[in-house]
Amino acid sequence: MSKTFKTSVNNTFDFEIKDGDISNLDTLQISESRFHILEQNKSYDAEITIADFYKKSYEVNINNNIYTVNISNQLDDLIKEMGFAIGSAKHIDSVKAPMPGLILEINVKVNQEVQEDEPLLILEAMKMENIITAPTSGVIKSISVSNGDTVEKNQPLIEFDA
Repeated sequence: MSKTFKTSVNNTFDFEIKDGDISNLDTLQISESRFHILEQNKSYDAEITIADFYKKSYEVNINNNIYTVNISNQLDDLIKEMGFAIGSAKHIDSVKAPMPGLILEINVKVNQEVQEDEPLLILEAMKMENIITAPTSGVIKSISVSNGDTVEKNQPLIEFDA
């Protein structure tokens, strides 16, 4: 079964490349990021100047011309179709209790802007104080608990504005 890769160059030109096309390409690797390519009797010097492996995004210098290349395969397309995106921003609208416990201290107020990893509250569970932090940056919409409240696992504690 042949793999197909979708390639976008400078967000303008789109190509489909099959793995057979890649193996038939006449290339010579000069260094870790530099290549010499022969295609239809033309010579090309190529260098990968920036590589973001996780986003599958690359900046390539070919004969002193810079190109931004994005590559995706069938799995990437399926992940995107399902509404998930690699490297996308977190969209979290609430914080729930990770375990049963007692609310000792609430460090935020409604309408307060918080940054990711900022302490929201302290939850005592099994005689240990657990600092619950903001999973993402945002604005506090509501606080469902008060100091001294006992909470159950997965009970909503704080809601963020969407």
